[in-house]
Amino acid sequence: MTQFITRIPNGFDLPRRIARLGELAYNLWWTWNPEATRLFARIDYDLWERLSHNPILLLRQIGRAELNSAAQNEDYLTAFDRVFAEFDAYLAAQQTWSLAAHPELTGNPIAYFSMEFGLHETLPIYSGGLGVLAGDHLKEASDLGLPLVGIGFMYAQGYFSQHISEDGWQEAINNPINIDEHAFLPVTRQDGSRLTVSVEFPERIVTLQIWEVRVGRVPLYLLDSNVDGNSDADRLLTARLYWSDLNFRVAQEVLLGVGGVRALRELDYNPSVWHMNEGHAAFLTLERARELVQAGHSFEQAIAQTRLNNIFTTHTPVPAGNDEFPLWLIDKHLAALWTPLNLTRDQFMDLARHTQPYGETFSMGILALRLAEGRNAVSELHGRVARGMWNFLWPDKQEDDVPITYVTNGVHTGNWMARRIRLLLDKHLGADWLDRLDDPALWSRLDAVPDQEFWQTHLHLKRKLAFYLRERIRGHWLHDGIHPVQVVASGVMINPYDLTIGFARRFATYKRAGLILADVERLLDLVNRPNRPVQIIFAGKAHPADEPGKQLIQQIYRTVKKAETGGRLVFLEDYDMNLARYLVQGVDVWLNTPRRPMEASGTSGMKAALNGALNFSVLDGWWREAYNGQNGWSIGADADPQTAVQDEADAESLYQTLENEIIPLYYDQDEAGLPHEWIARAKNAMQTVTPQFSTRRMVKEYVQRLYLPALRAGRETTKPKKARKK
Repeated sequence: MTQFITRIPNGFDLPRRIARLGELAYNLWWTWNPEATRLFARIDYDLWERLSHNPILLLRQIGRAELNSAAQNEDYLTAFDRVFAEFDAYLAAQQTWSLAAHPELTGNPIAYFSMEFGLHETLPIYSGGLGVLAGDHLKEASDLGLPLVGIGFMYAQGYFSQHISEDGWQEAINNPINIDEHAFLPVTRQDGSRLTVSVEFPERIVTLQIWEVRVGRVPLYLLDSNVDGNSDADRLLTARLYWSDLNFRVAQEVLLGVGGVRALRELDYNPSVWHMNEGHAAFLTLERARELVQAGHSFEQAIAQTRLNNIFTTHTPVPAGNDEFPLWLIDKHLAALWTPLNLTRDQFMDLARHTQPYGETFSMGILALRLAEGRNAVSELHGRVARGMWNFLWPDKQEDDVPITYVTNGVHTGNWMARRIRLLLDKHLGADWLDRLDDPALWSRLDAVPDQEFWQTHLHLKRKLAFYLRERIRGHWLHDGIHPVQVVASGVMINPYDLTIGFARRFATYKRAGLILADVERLLDLVNRPNRPVQIIFAGKAHPADEPGKQLIQQIYRTVKKAETGGRLVFLEDYDMNLARYLVQGVDVWLNTPRRPMEASGTSGMKAALNGALNFSVLDGWWREAYNGQNGWSIGADADPQTAVQDEADAESLYQTLENEIIPLYYDQDEAGLPHEWIARAKNAMQTVTPQFSTRRMVKEYVQRLYLPALRAGRETTKPKKARKK
């Protein structure tokens, strides 16, 4: 019998006819179903925009007159009934892909641990691509009917908002979350008391409360240390993403791994598969082993048993993305862990000991790799890089035989495809195209879409982007009193009919955001050519502790501000999921310039392609698999030269391709303004990228290649209470 509940607060005063809007606001299914989103926006569009698309705030602040008007509007009620019929059918569906294709998953939940989840811009519990991928993973699991449950953190201080000073310096502004204003539901016992779990540290115990976010059919549980009884310092442990202070960081990762396992036990879950999305959650492997050790198994037996259904996804070869802690820090924070495992201190350290030039560390990546049977990188090239990077853990194997496979990332189509594109596909591919998303044969029908109709849809999205940028900067000018030059630098002069290139991502130095500025004079000549202008939109954040990343933003911003750009170079501050949607849906070309092979996968270019944009990228990560010569352009060669040589060669390749291929092709338009060859490439991009680089394909691949083998191999893994009966 279930011993815990989550209940939607009684915080809305809605007309009875449309009262279920409150229920919809607390299930993020609405975020990837445009008609559901429009139910909120149609009541008061201006308020919806001012509240940054937060349905809970909208329903609390909207006037009674507007609600009554909606409840009496026949068109609105028809849409309301249609959306809720779809919502109810979705939640109650029995014939899901998971049940039909793999009924053995029924009753065998998959636990998915991630440090961050990017679900919607109103829930700032993510920082970038890792979190957005995790959010898309949950949404697709919901669509496929997978019995999956997510575990993450409630970040009370959210992720920072970015402000760019007049001199181009990134300033971080913390925006504490008012939990009552978001779709976070407290998990309580039947008597109304909060469900909590505790994690032991040397000389103290940290208590965690649990929140639930409903993501369609999938529950996401968020751990929160802001609990009475914890010290002031411990209450901050889950307050912010990626603490720079290593004391906070290692304690945070203990809470995620150990606390996450204990939370699932309290929630009465017994997962058959345990998936670590990056090494941050690797301590879950030790907590699972501890359960069996305490039930009478040896440590070696416990590890052998639990390893079978642990899965680890590594996302980056960049050292900063693979957490390692000095051994003294492990002594300080984890001494309470090795005794219950029947290990000595040295035996515990040996589980993840990594000898570096500067000393020995405890590597979360090594811990996860050693204690998980399923291991994967996130693209084919990244798999090769990861096998070379971690070959030393398997010294008896050749690099190609290192047991790390790959599952290339994907994006959730419903979440990222523009509504107008979806309507176009409904018309020409059939109303059920989304159900057959990963069928490549379906996409051949796109060739029959009239070029004029395709192009007008694309131009609509470009105009929408330009309008959004103007209104966005108008608000900054009105309320923040920024300098007029910053107004121009923020895109107020963007022309929706000119060739527009987007570059938006985290500003880590290996992503080489400044590569296109290698020869500024040459670039200015290209963007300002009469009758063939080019617009380039930059956006992205650097981690607050990443000084080189912030300096790179400043370099770009200072170039953008120059009068010689004519307003055609733009930097947009405070990049988030909302801005990302406008960009990937509204640009012509998506630019990506990582230093190969440092880009493990990348996903933003996938989002652009499924909206008809063309990728212009280094052959790294996912693009190396997707590029066919007709669906975009490559930068540089399919090789890994020395860094200095690579930068110079890639910059030259970028300029040559832009000048000689991309610009002429875009402006080669007939009398009706149709660039037929460009449109053919855009259709090719949608046909090749949308089915293959979707989370539909990705999650199915995880199921078939990792989840099912883990389930079958680990069937003997049981809860401790069952182990005691043996």
